[in-house]
Amino acid sequence: MQISIVIPLLDEAESLTELNDWITTVMRSNHFSYEIIYIDDGSTDHSWEVIAKLKKQYPEIKGIRFLKNYGKSQALNAGFKLASGSVIITMDADLQDSPNEIPELYDMIENRGYDLVSGWKKKRYDSVWAKNIPSKLFNWAARVSSGLTLHDFNCGLKAYRLEVIKHIDVYGDMHRYIPVLVKNEGFTKIGEKIVQHQARKYGITKFGMERFRNGFFDLLTIWFLSKFGKRPMHFFGTLGLLMMFIGFGFSLYLGMDKLFFNPTGRLIADRTEFFIALTTIIMGTQLFVAGFIGELLLKSKATTIRYNIKDELL
Repeated sequence: MQISIVIPLLDEAESLTELNDWITTVMRSNHFSYEIIYIDDGSTDHSWEVIAKLKKQYPEIKGIRFLKNYGKSQALNAGFKLASGSVIITMDADLQDSPNEIPELYDMIENRGYDLVSGWKKKRYDSVWAKNIPSKLFNWAARVSSGLTLHDFNCGLKAYRLEVIKHIDVYGDMHRYIPVLVKNEGFTKIGEKIVQHQARKYGITKFGMERFRNGFFDLLTIWFLSKFGKRPMHFFGTLGLLMMFIGFGFSLYLGMDKLFFNPTGRLIADRTEFFIALTTIIMGTQLFVAGFIGELLLKSKATTIRYNIKDELL
């Protein structure tokens, strides 16, 4: 199979039929062998019924249904595990991503040797304050922290080589930074393509203001994993050593002061410096322990995130 198209969705019943027809037209006109994998991420409308109906007409369709809304990252991860095409295309179900981009994305992976190609919505039809400006800020921060020179990390329209998606786990809200996850796994040929972006035709966006907070925390996580994910002791050990150095420094000062300069003065335990020394030594020890635990966890097998997927596979 040449292409697997992975489409996570939430309450997009109105757009699914039109999107599926558009994809089918593009794929058949280019004579691709393909599959379309829809992941219903806990929709409360009749999206799953539409998928089931489309499945009867198009054997290329597969579907996964979640019992509740787990988020886009978990939906993508489930779709990646099911996909089997040599090239994986991801796109949103709201008709803002154009299936007409698929042939060139496929060519960039299959014939030009890219591991991942990320879409760049250079001209956007979203709200300036709700999406455009925050997206520019997050993309700038992601570029600085990751070293990748992409303009649009969070574009839903991306293409991957099959082995790439089998080596990454997309969890939490990390779908925003998939290119960074891919780079961290050793796949370095990451490209970008300007893609057509369209105004939303049906419904409303499913992402609220909390995505700004989540995006910031996820960026910190990505930065930490990129720098210290394979060597946690380097981070926690350095901080622990600093804390213990401060603590022992204060302890030495208190001891020398009591023995040689002020033997009849206040008790050491009554001085503020004593509590600073005690606190920093304890913190340093805890940081060292955290580093050792991190190193031990790296030796164990990575925990696989399991999803409570309803037993409805098409």
